[in-house]
Amino acid sequence: MTATSPLPEVQDDPGVGSGGPRHAHGPSSFWLLALGAIGVVYGDIGTSPLYAFREATNAALAGGQLTDTLVLGILSLIIWALLLIVTLKYVFVLLNADNKGEGGTLSLMALAMRGRGKFFAIIPFLGMVGAALFFGDAIITPAISILGAVEGLNVLTPAFEPYVIWISLAIIVTLFAVQSHGTSAVAGVFGPVTLLWFAVLAVAGIYNIMDAPVVLMSVNPLYAIAFLNDHGMIGLVTLGAVFLAVTGAEALYADLGHFGKNPIKYAWLVIVLPSLVLNYLGQGALVLSNPAALENPFFFMVPEWGLIPLVAIATAASIIASQAVITGAYSMARQAVQLGFLPRMSVSFTSYSSAGQIYMPQINWLLLIGVIALVLAFRSSSALATAYGIAVTGTMVVTAILAMFVIKNRWKWPMAGVLALMVPLLAIDVVFFGANALKIAHGGWLPLTLGGAVMLLMWTWRKGTRQLLASTRALQAPLNTVVRSLAKSSVQRIDGAALYLTQTPDAAPTSLMHGLKHYQSLHRHNAIVYIVMENEPTIAEDRRLRLRTLSDDFTLIEVRFGYMETPDVPRALAKADWPGASVPPMKTSYVLSRRSLQAANIGDMPAWQDKLFIFMARNADDASHYFQLPEERVLELGSRVSV
Repeated sequence: MTATSPLPEVQDDPGVGSGGPRHAHGPSSFWLLALGAIGVVYGDIGTSPLYAFREATNAALAGGQLTDTLVLGILSLIIWALLLIVTLKYVFVLLNADNKGEGGTLSLMALAMRGRGKFFAIIPFLGMVGAALFFGDAIITPAISILGAVEGLNVLTPAFEPYVIWISLAIIVTLFAVQSHGTSAVAGVFGPVTLLWFAVLAVAGIYNIMDAPVVLMSVNPLYAIAFLNDHGMIGLVTLGAVFLAVTGAEALYADLGHFGKNPIKYAWLVIVLPSLVLNYLGQGALVLSNPAALENPFFFMVPEWGLIPLVAIATAASIIASQAVITGAYSMARQAVQLGFLPRMSVSFTSYSSAGQIYMPQINWLLLIGVIALVLAFRSSSALATAYGIAVTGTMVVTAILAMFVIKNRWKWPMAGVLALMVPLLAIDVVFFGANALKIAHGGWLPLTLGGAVMLLMWTWRKGTRQLLASTRALQAPLNTVVRSLAKSSVQRIDGAALYLTQTPDAAPTSLMHGLKHYQSLHRHNAIVYIVMENEPTIAEDRRLRLRTLSDDFTLIEVRFGYMETPDVPRALAKADWPGASVPPMKTSYVLSRRSLQAANIGDMPAWQDKLFIFMARNADDASHYFQLPEERVLELGSRVSV
């Protein structure tokens, strides 16, 4: 899952194909970033041992008895999934495909869109699919992680079983309720707590491996191949459960901008990967020596006296993993808004020291409702495991395809090299997607349905805004014509300055024409402010503004923002050198066009989609709030537009 870092955003040295600036890390800051990455990036994949091996083994047992060969085959599948999907694809390939230091599905899409080539038109669609599947999956991680941790109490005593759901719900509700206050106060402990978690995973694994060291043979991939060859369809079902071990891998790439390539890479290779492998091997060894432990092998790995501490740290790790998913959902939604895939949403900043610490109330409460519904509907981590995985594999397939566009068009690799590198990785993703597709009827339909709903909203918004822009253009006069006409007119000039925000820099804003019609006057200094959201995460200050004088009365100002930036228009315009810059702030007005939409079936969207778009537009965040405009200086002039 994507996650938003509790630390200030730092860019690492860019990899192959990067055009971003280089940043050097001292030894101390490097390991602090690595510690932060352990707490945020690896929280999700780090809690997979709670249920992944158990579910994979139970799936395999549908086809036979618990044997040494079966356990070794499952362990081999898990180990090589970690090596091929996480280590090879994400650590050694995708971490190099940064968009000026930023990663994630939408960042990769934006980077791919900066190139050109065949099938270019499909890139935004792939980006929307990847983002939509992320949201479909985002509600499952908090539910399955926290349930999986609290279920450890059942191992201590069955008397806790009736209370597991309610304890889990209490933790979940509390977690979402405190989001508006920010997490900066506790974010500093995320890294140390998760580091302790990985240490516990490793120690528990080693402790159990000594009872059945034969499990070490599972590092041989032949055991994985033999298992799949011998078990047919059951092997494919098992592969879907094995994928639970790598859910959360996409966070390595999504959090690239927060921690940098090398801290993420070394945290994985030195701490996370060895700890996960040791723990899975330990669970396998435990089941071989005590088959009854398959009921919950993770918690049976420790002596009875260690159960309560293990449940406590497992719960803490699950909360941290859930927090990473929640903040990742905020980050993904914010990027989608900036890139024009979703309507404006309210964004609150919960930290003075980190721009990444944000809170989006609409996303927060929608996620909470979804997570509560999942817990009440599925009631156990084992049941939830049937719904988990398919959305993640879909996102991984999309990521692999987008990476091919970047490698071919941005890195300028020959097609033969692109295919040689990415086709095997894409094939692995497709196989896992097919394996997880077998779970659609048993719960996998849920994230797909949610992802489909989000995809519909994104597609409607993107299509509707383009149609609205076309309708608005048809009603607007050319800007140059209006400016020339006003230069020759005797319309009354009043003191002060007016800033007209617009989406069409070559057409006169509707608000300008309505102001002239109703007030029969014009400010002495006027600027047409055209706001551009670029397919880059950030924009350098020397590229932020572009000014062009249209006449003595008018200036065209283009303001550019990256999709990871907050569009603070007044702050950007404070550096603009134009005739109205010297006007006192209280004599400067921001003039917006307020459009009242009505369905008229004049475009190519069906009537129901027109109504959906109008509903989304009416519930979008106010433009003055979104662009950080001072409310007391905003003037809105409306018009009716048919879509």
